Amino acid sequence: MAQMAVALILGWWLVAASRAQHVPRPSLSLHPSQGVSLGDNVTLRCHLPRPAAWVWLYLEGGWSYAKYSDKKQDTTEFSFLSASQDQAGTYLCQYQVSESEDVSVMSDPVKLVVTDRSFPPPHISIHPEERVGTGTNVTIRCWNKDYGAAFLLHKDGRSDPIQRLVPDDVGRVSFTLFGVTPADSGTYRCSYHPKNDPFLSSPLGDSVTLEVTPTPAPPGAELVSHGNLVVAVVRGCAAALIFALGVFFVIDARSLWIRRDESLGGEGI
Repeated sequence: MAQMAVALILGWWLVAASRAQHVPRPSLSLHPSQGVSLGDNVTLRCHLPRPAAWVWLYLEGGWSYAKYSDKKQDTTEFSFLSASQDQAGTYLCQYQVSESEDVSVMSDPVKLVVTDRSFPPPHISIHPEERVGTGTNVTIRCWNKDYGAAFLLHKDGRSDPIQRLVPDDVGRVSFTLFGVTPADSGTYRCSYHPKNDPFLSSPLGDSVTLEVTPTPAPPGAELVSHGNLVVAVVRGCAAALIFALGVFFVIDARSLWIRRDESLGGEGI
């Protein structure tokens, strides 16, 4: 009897998993997408590719919430009127198709990180300097010896941090940008996660600006380039002259053979 029950449960699970694979995956978005502070209003939107009867929002390792969905809507919203530290974490959503028992797979995860402005912002410096040539290795240092457990490097205009490092014993990290190009130009800032809380963040610290200039050509490069151009032109002219002379000699030789044949023909008469 127990074996039959296990077989039935396994069969049901396989059928449910098969159905879920044929139901389009929803997507989850966070608004605002960054810069959320404690006490701010936050909305999580589950985007539905098919009409849904029920939509679930899950906090990983925590609670879940179900919401009835209007069949005509392609988005279901879950709002926090005042974001708290307990609401920070990783979220996913899932839906049940209208007039069916089919349930989708989970959406990709979305992280809600909240900023606690009671933490002091980190310090920042840039080396060797704020204006460098293409190909230079640039180091951006951030530090806060009392609180930081992991530091993040942000670039203005990018929604996600571009690097993450764990500090040394004195609370300092060194982010290295190898072989920078003009695309690396911009404004950089740091933040950190306090110890034992990866979903809590300090405010962004002061900024540094990096300007990457194209590397100028080495001295004499223009003269070398001009000389190469002259050589190429001369070679092209010489090749054209040789070709023309070849054509001339072929035509001339042919005309001589024609005249010779005509003269031989006249003598035979």
